[in-house]
Order: sequence, then C-alpha cells, then structure tokens
Amino acid sequence: MPGSNCTQATKFVLAGFTKDPATQVAQFLLFLLTYLVTILGNLGMVALIRASPLLHSPMYYLLGNLAFVNLCTSTIITPRMLAGVLLGEKGITYAGCVAQVFTLGLFVITECFLLATMAYDRYVAVCHPLLYPLVMSPERCSRLVAGSYLLGLTNGVAQTIGMSSLFLCSSSTIDLFFCDISLLISLSTSDTTLSLAILRTSSSLLGVPSILVVLVSYVAIISTVLSISSAEGKRKAFSTCASHLTTVSTFYGALIFMYLIPRSDTSRGGDKWAAVLYTVVTPMLNPFIYSLRNQEVKEAWRR
Repeated sequence: MPGSNCTQATKFVLAGFTKDPATQVAQFLLFLLTYLVTILGNLGMVALIRASPLLHSPMYYLLGNLAFVNLCTSTIITPRMLAGVLLGEKGITYAGCVAQVFTLGLFVITECFLLATMAYDRYVAVCHPLLYPLVMSPERCSRLVAGSYLLGLTNGVAQTIGMSSLFLCSSSTIDLFFCDISLLISLSTSDTTLSLAILRTSSSLLGVPSILVVLVSYVAIISTVLSISSAEGKRKAFSTCASHLTTVSTFYGALIFMYLIPRSDTSRGGDKWAAVLYTVVTPMLNPFIYSLRNQEVKEAWRR
C-alpha cells in the first residue's frame, strides 16, 4: 500500500547513463549522430520504396512499414534523451511517461509482428515460390500489416492501463533513459498484480507467438535450402533471408533479454545496453542492412 509520506508522482527522474560531464558530451554527440542517420536512412528507405516501381512488391511493402516503425520508435526515445543531456534536465512528467509507455508498447509489438510477417513472406518465397503471388497478394499483405498495428495498439493500451494502476512516489528515479513499464512496476509502492499480469500476458500472447512464427519459418526455409543441390541456388536462397535474419536476431535478442529472462532487480545492469540495442541501434542499422545486402535496393538507389 502507498506510504503515508509518499505522494503520487507528477514527475520522474530518468537516470540515463552517466553524470560525468565529459562523458555526457561524447554521449550526446554519439546519439545525435545515430538519430540523424536513423532519420535519413529510414525516411530514405520509405521514399525509395514508394518512388521505385522496382520495389513495388510484398517484401518491400513490409520493409517500408518496418522503416516507418523504426523511425517512430527512435523518435519516441532519442530526442527526449538528447534534450535531457543538452539542457541538464533529466525529469519527465507523468503524462510524458505515460505517452512513452503507450507509444513504445505500440511500436515494439507492431515491429515484432512485422518481422514475423516478413519471415512468413520469405518462407513462402523460398518454400512455395509458385504460390507466392496468390498467398502474398496485396490485399493479404495489407491485412497482415493492419493486424500488426492493431495488435501493437492493443499492447500500448494494455500497458497504459497497467501503468495507471501503479502508485509511484514523487521521488522515483527510473534507472534508464526512457520510461519502461517493467522498471515502473518495480518502483511501485502499491499492488502490482494487474500491471504484472498485463506485462506477462502481452509477452506470452503477443511476443512469444511472433518469435515462434520466425523460428518455424526459418526452420522450414533452412530445410528447403539444404535440399537444393545447386550451390548457386543455395547461395541465392540464403541471400534473400540474410538481411531479415540479421535484423530479427538483434531485435528479438534484446527484447528477450529485457522482458523474458527472469532476474532480480539487482541484476539489471545490462538493461540499458539491451534497450539501446532495440530502440536506437537497430532502427539505425536496418536501412543499411537491407540496402547493402539487397541487389534490388541498390539498383533502385542507382536509378
């Protein structure tokens, strides 16, 4: 129960990474450069996919949506962090914290299902190429993408409801550079049953199934590729999946570390770097991963 000497928070302190001024300057410049590259890379990818007829296919339609989600995820986190370092103001209002919990919950789960859809797209392309135009029709792709956003919205609303049930003291310090629902739960002085139930349910019903879709798809892809007798055929088949597999490994690895591996509050030292990986690094790298390893994208850039 809330203590009598504890008032409901209207503002939180985001601890960030360091208090050393010299290190903060280097941190600011690094994250500013990362964010600028993220903006240019993902906006460029979206514009290229829309403008180039060469990229008007289901795979690039999904990739364009992934670039948009990456752009949103990075924008939710990085500008606020940069402003805090530049102005020396690490506080965030309760409303701002709620907004971060909602939007991050929305876009993280949306990205999970977009990556799962892309894995299924690669499965159909490699294992059932003759059925690909029928299975991955424009109408079905639109429904799959819309479903990804809807599931993300469901998660965002659920996490917001979970946060609203928490009683957080006005002196609360979040040992991260954004408002994370799992850390807010650990800081609560009230009953956390509802918030924990929502977090675990969303992880089980939304996060785990998307991971399973990716795993099953790639098991089938690898089995099919290994049965190809031609070395050139194997190389081409693997090359169509390499970019997506790189993105999936980085993104899901960080999320599993953050939310699915049980550990005590005293052993969360790696959370900041896992959070940086899926909120800052992955959105920056994705456009380059798909551009550098994809001949069609490189040809579209040249044109």
